Amino acid sequence: MKKFFSLLIVSALGGALSLGSYVLFFDDEPVYLEETPSIPDYTPVNFESVPGSSMADFSEAANESIHAVVHVKNMAITRNPFSNSRTGIALQGTGSGVIISPDGYIVTNNHVIQNASEIQVTLNNNESYMAKVIGTDPKTDIALLKIDAEDLDYLPFGDSNNTRIGEWVLAVGNPFNLTSTVTAGIISAKSRDLGMDSNISSFIQTDAAINPGNSGGALVNIHGELIGINTAITSQTGSYVGYAFAVPSNNARKIVEDILEFGDVQQGILGIRGVQASRLPAEMEINITEGVYVDYVEQGSGAHKAGIQKGDIINRIDNVNIRKFSDLKGYIDSKRPNDVVEVQVLRGNDEKVLDVKLTKYETYQIKAIGLEVTNANPEDLKRNKVDHGVKITRGLTPQMQNESLAGTLITAIDNIPVKNIDDVKRVMSGRDPSDPISVTFIAPNGEKQKYVWR
Repeated sequence: MKKFFSLLIVSALGGALSLGSYVLFFDDEPVYLEETPSIPDYTPVNFESVPGSSMADFSEAANESIHAVVHVKNMAITRNPFSNSRTGIALQGTGSGVIISPDGYIVTNNHVIQNASEIQVTLNNNESYMAKVIGTDPKTDIALLKIDAEDLDYLPFGDSNNTRIGEWVLAVGNPFNLTSTVTAGIISAKSRDLGMDSNISSFIQTDAAINPGNSGGALVNIHGELIGINTAITSQTGSYVGYAFAVPSNNARKIVEDILEFGDVQQGILGIRGVQASRLPAEMEINITEGVYVDYVEQGSGAHKAGIQKGDIINRIDNVNIRKFSDLKGYIDSKRPNDVVEVQVLRGNDEKVLDVKLTKYETYQIKAIGLEVTNANPEDLKRNKVDHGVKITRGLTPQMQNESLAGTLITAIDNIPVKNIDDVKRVMSGRDPSDPISVTFIAPNGEKQKYVWR
């Protein structure tokens, strides 16, 4: 805990981040790309359609899409350091967005508009509007904007579950500040887990060219339906080299609907912990390579009530085959609490089909200490020999992420016992933010420690 204690006196790192797109390295944390100050050089190329193939003509889908994709500018207000008066507007970064309704609702990536003082949206016809943030979900990197306009061209949501590997797709956005750009490719993979600190672990992978500035733009099928929100690339240069990733439309649509209906994202869970069957140790002698092995079933969860047991292998949910864990998480993330899903499990040599009612996954971010918590279950409390507490799910800052505190319990804040996240909310909302905050931790070994943030 020495490393943890040292972090308590280190001030938060600041820095200006360009908000155009991600660059990902498979073994590193994702970082933001800086917008290039000039357009890169071109080499002219010609595209010859495949003889006898009508699939090579994307003009109809492009025409339907290009008017529904907007240029998003993240603006920051500059102020006089002496008088704190407003002196002007500075451009922090740019990206793309997708109009999803004729009255001006726009989906984009959260990182495109993060920390913006003002957001300017420019349509394909060069009309500009100031946008209002309706809601954001940083975990999934989705944000919902609204502009005051009517009768806009928009993209209908397609069903990302029905997309197929090898299917033609278009990426529409504003790379390198080049407005209204369309690139073509195929779906290279589905349910791609990039290991990001994100709730989305089920990206659509495409080889359509996506570059800085494409973030928040549309991935569409040949029918002009929105099947993904372009979000990330993997590259050691910062530009497209063949791999790009989009949040599936079913996930994005669910997030948007949650924001509009509830004000935040409603996350349903099965109530299990699992591991990909292909990653099980050889000594377990399970000769199955596809599916999710159930390692733990939470008491009182939908999975527990439906009869799912430790040792079951989940290989199908509703009409979706489950080959790996990202298949399962990607599908469940498109559902809400109280939705009922049909789960097919392999138990020994028998297949069973069980109806599972999803339960709500509730978390709360204690931003003052850079940690997210959820309610602890009875097993968590018993294991740590306490009768109350909340469980840390993840760190919100790089410093706290490095401490690997997930699973550690918090039993008190400012010496006030906390039994659930509602208690945490009450304590945090009732305290003076300028006062030091003390937190009592119960480490996995049962050791109680208290730390103070000043």
